[in-house]
Amino acid sequence: MTVTTTERFETDAPALLALDWGTSSLRAYLLDSKGETAVRREAPWGILHLPRPAAEGGFDDALEAVAGDWLTRWPGLPVLAGGMVGSAQGWREAPYVHCPADLSALAGQLACVTARSGATVHIVPGVLLPGRSDSHGNRLHPDVMRGEEVQIAGALSAHPEWAREVCMVLPGTHSKWAWVERGVLTHFATSMAGELFAVLRQHSILGRLMPASGAVEQDPSAFLRGVDAGYHAAPGQLITRLFGVRSLGLTGELQPQALPDYLSGLLIGSELAAMLRGSEVAANTPLVLVGTPELTQRYQRAMQVAGREPEAVLDNTAPQGLWKIAGLAGLVNLQGAKA
Repeated sequence: MTVTTTERFETDAPALLALDWGTSSLRAYLLDSKGETAVRREAPWGILHLPRPAAEGGFDDALEAVAGDWLTRWPGLPVLAGGMVGSAQGWREAPYVHCPADLSALAGQLACVTARSGATVHIVPGVLLPGRSDSHGNRLHPDVMRGEEVQIAGALSAHPEWAREVCMVLPGTHSKWAWVERGVLTHFATSMAGELFAVLRQHSILGRLMPASGAVEQDPSAFLRGVDAGYHAAPGQLITRLFGVRSLGLTGELQPQALPDYLSGLLIGSELAAMLRGSEVAANTPLVLVGTPELTQRYQRAMQVAGREPEAVLDNTAPQGLWKIAGLAGLVNLQGAKA
């Protein structure tokens, strides 16, 4: 496995090594005194795919492979990591901060682990939304996020006007819908549409008619058809609509190559119905999409079917979020950063 490097500009005095360390990948950012990314590196060494088992030094191996030369050249360089590296399966567990939470709460509860190189790796905690009752007295289950809070921090850092009120949507395997008011993360909800898609395609009868994964070009019309079906379905109908993925293929109404996009649209449409058709997201609440272009573009098209247009679509904002949290924690000086 190789490390991919993207160099934007040279810097002789970096201020922070920022690590976006998730389940499947590790991204390292060398940030300068203004919080700008000088060099970006990526390797497929997420916490479940380390070079060797964690008990045998897998986390140290991954860190040294992706950023060992930086730590050798600048031995006092602060290191801040966010994501699943702070989970119970990570390098060192960073206990959850309870929601409602702001950036100061995240910065004030960093966990630490000493790397083999001698560097201190600070780790951002995740966020726990305790179980609660809604306005109708219904009991709501607890929810958690780990990694998305860093991207939310980054988006707010780049766009402080959103701190007043915003709903951020972060698509992924477990998509997050997060509400911010007056700079505080007040509550959030998790959708498993991404994981459901993978499970149903790979391990259910719905995938039998589909081409092999990765061998299909996208079918925008099938995706939008699925979004429409999922979004306009009556409450509780998703469980029966899902079989339509198979029956539409059997009857020839959809070709095999169109079925994955139809299934994706059906699940995302159902997700949007749960969040947008009820009272979860008020009509005047700004919506912001944050994530990889492939996913955010898909969600943007789906939102248009639902009659909503996001105010902005952002790429990964983890570097900005880690920079902001590092400043609040006293690891870097925010004075020289861009406003």
